Amino acid sequence: MDYNFHTHTARCNHATGTDEEYVLRAISCGIKDMGFSDHMPLSFADGHESGYRVPIAQVGDYMASLSALREKYRGQINLHIGFEMEVYPSRFDEMVTLAKGYGAEYLLLGQHYIGEEWPDGFYPLMPSDDPAQLAEYTDCVVTGIESGLFTYVAHPDLFNYTGDDLDLYRQQALRICEASLVHDVPLEINVLGIRNQRTYPRADFWAVAGQVGCPVTFGLDAHTPHQAAYDEDSMAVAKELVQKFHLNYIDKPKLILLK
Repeated sequence: MDYNFHTHTARCNHATGTDEEYVLRAISCGIKDMGFSDHMPLSFADGHESGYRVPIAQVGDYMASLSALREKYRGQINLHIGFEMEVYPSRFDEMVTLAKGYGAEYLLLGQHYIGEEWPDGFYPLMPSDDPAQLAEYTDCVVTGIESGLFTYVAHPDLFNYTGDDLDLYRQQALRICEASLVHDVPLEINVLGIRNQRTYPRADFWAVAGQVGCPVTFGLDAHTPHQAAYDEDSMAVAKELVQKFHLNYIDKPKLILLK
């Protein structure tokens, strides 16, 4: 694996290290194509800004710092600058316009909230047995896939469904996987989820993906410089998923550039 388009920076308040440390770590481990995709700056009606996003006041620094590093290390690594972004249906067009205005080259779809996040959105990594919440999460992901604006879907299996009706879960997973196949938008096996032993990757989700044959890629989801290159143990688990479920692993995804 000589690519990774899922990299954060310390600006999101839950990552550490300097931008250059991430780049140097990636270069040292053979990464040829690297993308920074920190959480997109966004404010809400009352002026609130989420603490897990790049602050709006720092977006200029984000773009300038990474652009300078791209020039400094040109010839050693190909750097791309984008954001990880949700689909909030009532604001989606506005969010895309903002991303373009900030200067993003590309977007990853990472649906971290449903219900527009603030003031009372639901974080899908929290346990939920609510079919309506699962369906809403799926609706947002499918909408993003159908838009054609996202390079891939980060951790598509993020929703921590704890209900007894696993057929219901598989039906919603099928919707995501079929949309991925039809629109040729890859789904990410998230290496951070493996490393931190989160509830994802979910075997039952990837079993569906294997049956559908949708495109699958890897993302490191780096939050420290050390994570900017994969560790062998975590990557072994990711490769085991590919083999076990006969996934359509496509290697490096095609970067979808914003226009």
